[in-house]
Amino acid sequence: MKLWKGSSESKRGQPRPRVKPLWKSGRVMAAALLLAVAATGSGGWWLWTSGRLGESYQQARWSFIAATVKMGFKVENVLVLGRRETPRDDLLKAVRLARGAPILAFDPEAAKRRIEALPWVRSASVQRRLPDTVYVRVVERRPLAIWQNGGRFALIDYDGAVIVDKELERFANLLLVVGDDAPKHAASLLEMLWNQPDLVPRVKAAMRVGGRRWDVRFTNGVDVRLPEENPAAAWGRLAEYERTHHVLDKDIGVLDLRLPDRLIVQKAKPGETAASGTET
Repeated sequence: MKLWKGSSESKRGQPRPRVKPLWKSGRVMAAALLLAVAATGSGGWWLWTSGRLGESYQQARWSFIAATVKMGFKVENVLVLGRRETPRDDLLKAVRLARGAPILAFDPEAAKRRIEALPWVRSASVQRRLPDTVYVRVVERRPLAIWQNGGRFALIDYDGAVIVDKELERFANLLLVVGDDAPKHAASLLEMLWNQPDLVPRVKAAMRVGGRRWDVRFTNGVDVRLPEENPAAAWGRLAEYERTHHVLDKDIGVLDLRLPDRLIVQKAKPGETAASGTET
């Protein structure tokens, strides 16, 4: 896509190839640059050897850059690949380019750092493609779960990093994870849960207990207590119990799977949808 409107693209979203005048061909442009450098070279060498690099050098530098604009080295296109969630205006502000700006004055590394500071961007690459195009490729973060901690909510990615903490309504279908260190362990939890895909649609939240293990809460209020060691095996046992006995449909508050050779069942108390109290 292009950050600026009004530019043409092919049906597949790729920029249409343009016919460049002869003077914009690679060899001609390179020759023009060499001539411009040669024109300022003797003065630049004198400034360097004499130690007078300050204002005179900067004036010469910007005079050279201004001359390259007349030769066609100015920004006409900003092409972006990979943007889905990052707002267009935020990305354009991070790039900090205006159409017609001198492309040789543009600092790709500085733009890369600004783009990677945006909430949704995990990594970015920025390149100048002479004479007139800046190419930006972004890799955005993948939403994993909603993290609840101390009464506050945030969207986290597969690395456990917070993406955003506002306007989370459209991510309400994601798993809710609770606890100080829940983001660090959320990806491995989701991988384990998906080993039993029949159970996943019924999972509402997962609570990190003591920084050691998980309690999984189902949509009907049943809490399943998983062990610290080998929780995947316990999760598989639960799937088997559900297939053979439909335990999740019974009047149950807690299913405790922390012991490898037994299932401990606590009935739901009147007026409660799940077990409450201190867990270990």
